[in-house]
Amino acid sequence: GFAFWLSGSLELSTFLSIVIFSLGLIGPIIAAFTFTDDLAVLGTNVEEISQLLNAGNMASLLQMLAASMDTANSIDDTPVMDEKGADITPKSSEIVFNKVDFSYADRKILDQVSFTIPEKTTTAIVGPSGAGKTTMCNLIARFWDVNAGKITIGGTDVRDFKLDSLMKNISMVFQSVYLFADTIENNIKFGCPDATHEQVVEAAKKACCHNFISALPDGYDTVIGEGGGTLSGGEKQRIAIARAMLKDAPIIILDEATSSVDPENKDELQRAIEALTHDKTIIMIAHRLKTVRNADQILVLDNAHIVQRGTHAELIRQKGLYADFVSARQEAIGWKLAQ
Repeated sequence: GFAFWLSGSLELSTFLSIVIFSLGLIGPIIAAFTFTDDLAVLGTNVEEISQLLNAGNMASLLQMLAASMDTANSIDDTPVMDEKGADITPKSSEIVFNKVDFSYADRKILDQVSFTIPEKTTTAIVGPSGAGKTTMCNLIARFWDVNAGKITIGGTDVRDFKLDSLMKNISMVFQSVYLFADTIENNIKFGCPDATHEQVVEAAKKACCHNFISALPDGYDTVIGEGGGTLSGGEKQRIAIARAMLKDAPIIILDEATSSVDPENKDELQRAIEALTHDKTIIMIAHRLKTVRNADQILVLDNAHIVQRGTHAELIRQKGLYADFVSARQEAIGWKLAQ
């Protein structure tokens, strides 16, 4: 290749590419020679080349190891969230956002947002994709902390709770359900570890997942894969709803809780959710008109602000994002293929 380049019949870039690619072939070729008597013919040159290649591989491995160590150290250096928290039983399940600011990097998600969710009422949050609806719910559960302002439950700032104490008051069913590499029964008992088998079965029946669990080889003792990878999206979501039912917390957060459920189970599951949410403080994120129209209040979130709030009857008479949302949903429902 060097001779061809000197003679001008091979471009330099092509020659260098061939050299680089050939370096990747030397290792396997040398490994093959180690299993033959031809290795003796090559002598110590093979050893020297092999050592050189191993040194190059180790340098690459050390770079990867350094990056992994940096990531691990950053996690280890993260401050503990509830060092100063206390075991608190809130006076009520009323939730108040008071001038809340929150940002991801340079993007403002919530800007001076204030509203109240009265105890034992249902609040629906609607808005365009990426408006911050799920983020708002995550802040209530303190998956992140606000940048400014505060969120209170029963008059107590969520940052004053120990995390365990806070989570006793909240059950969540999100679109993206995470299940652990454990038995189905232990996954359902996650929020209520002292529950009996009979209570687990009762919750599973209400959440319409008892039948498919019973059909598994080991029933409730079936071990599922990490993240619930061995189950369908609808099955994972129903197990998450069973988990929330068993926990029986005073605050329920539903983020499109029926989005992955099979149509034949949706009506039954809707009745189960109604039983789950009876006499609770409910925050729901939904894109279906049927889900939000009966809410006690609807918050319309857009461009980091609450741009509208009220009941369905009030907002439908106003020009704005909510009326557009309802109109778009009604058109989608009436859409059909042309004959």
